[in-house]
Amino acid sequence: MSASFHVSESVAAALAEGRPVVALESTIISHGLPQPRNLEAAREFEQMLVERGVTPATIAVLDGVPQIGLDESGIERIALGGSMAKASVRDLPILAARRASGATTVAATAWLAARAGVRVFATGGLGGVHRGASETFDESADLDTLAGVPVAVVSAGVKSVLDIAATLERLETLSVPVVGYGTDEFPSFWLASSGHRLDWRVDSAAEVAAILRAQDAWRAEGAGAQGLVVANPISLAEQWDPVEHDRVLTEALAAADTAGVRGKAVTPFLLKYIVGASGGTSLEVNLDIARGNVRVAAEIATAYAAACHGREE
Repeated sequence: MSASFHVSESVAAALAEGRPVVALESTIISHGLPQPRNLEAAREFEQMLVERGVTPATIAVLDGVPQIGLDESGIERIALGGSMAKASVRDLPILAARRASGATTVAATAWLAARAGVRVFATGGLGGVHRGASETFDESADLDTLAGVPVAVVSAGVKSVLDIAATLERLETLSVPVVGYGTDEFPSFWLASSGHRLDWRVDSAAEVAAILRAQDAWRAEGAGAQGLVVANPISLAEQWDPVEHDRVLTEALAAADTAGVRGKAVTPFLLKYIVGASGGTSLEVNLDIARGNVRVAAEIATAYAAACHGREE
């Protein structure tokens, strides 16, 4: 794979000149939102970065070739192309061999971003340990991937349908640091807090940039290549109503149990149920979450680029 990915001209130029770049995943476009809302959102996220002086690097696989940065036609293919494979790291060689296309998950996006030299990545929610994982062993590849790629992932925690406590324990085991961005508690995606306290809090993009620079120095001396989870909560004003959230989540879990859904089918079932039961509210909150993470990622990438090249922000 090292010789077979394509970096767009705009991303390549920004990296060469030391300007800020932020990676964006493509599964939120292909699988996370309905048409044509997904295309509108993809354009909006990129425009938000451009307006902040940051180069967007939306990542996907087109015709077998990982793309670090998509042009308009590439974004339209991901958004409007119909059935699109959901590609994690393990799937990249298969897509390459078949010259097939796919939208990249958090794991694949982070993995590819790292190989292109992109240090900051904005997503909605991180994958994690699934409920009942002690029996199913169902755990997102996002966690293990972040243990080996030097990318800062800005996310609103993990979705509350997952086992948040187990996810945090797993991140600790993998030596992946987690910092709360303006918070002492790990967020719960649709909600600003999960009730799980974090060891570390940061209150500015400059603080995150300093951590990234310290990671760079340690890695240069042969230390590990862990990423960094920047847990950025949705604002209290924008979060889903907690009472409604808890009611819908309880209903969704009961529905999955009644339907006999097991293993990897559980989370997709729950998320689909939640969208319907919430009357689309959960999707609107999803978009607010993504916007907030893009904004924070832009600030971090800008601070990091300035710190690396001795510039004032």
